[in-house]
Amino acid sequence: QVQLLESGGGLVQAGGSLRLSCSASGRIFSNSGMGWSRQAPGKEGEFVAAISWSGGGTDDAEDVKGRFTISRDNAKDTPYLQMNSLKPEDTAVYYCATTPYHGPVGVDRWYDYWGQGTQVTVSS
Repeated sequence: QVQLLESGGGLVQAGGSLRLSCSASGRIFSNSGMGWSRQAPGKEGEFVAAISWSGGGTDDAEDVKGRFTISRDNAKDTPYLQMNSLKPEDTAVYYCATTPYHGPVGVDRWYDYWGQGTQVTVSS
């Protein structure tokens, strides 16, 4: 059974930083691409960032380029999302996901397992 558990969300002022983590189990994650998506209130979910199985390739959404960095530690089966220069429009529930493909996969529908999400709120 694949399980993903996000942590690290919270309330931060605009311009601040947060680091999200995702504890993963139930799959050989060192062979799998992983990613982050988010959903703001009243909006559809959107892709944020993805990383390949080895960590050698990444893909970021345009509006987070230069501010967010995705990484992974395969020894811990854990991907991370470092978020800097946060803006109020980054406020959303952030979800970790895994795909059976090596990645990076920048399309949400190619992910087959998702975590329950962690809330990120950025105040102005």
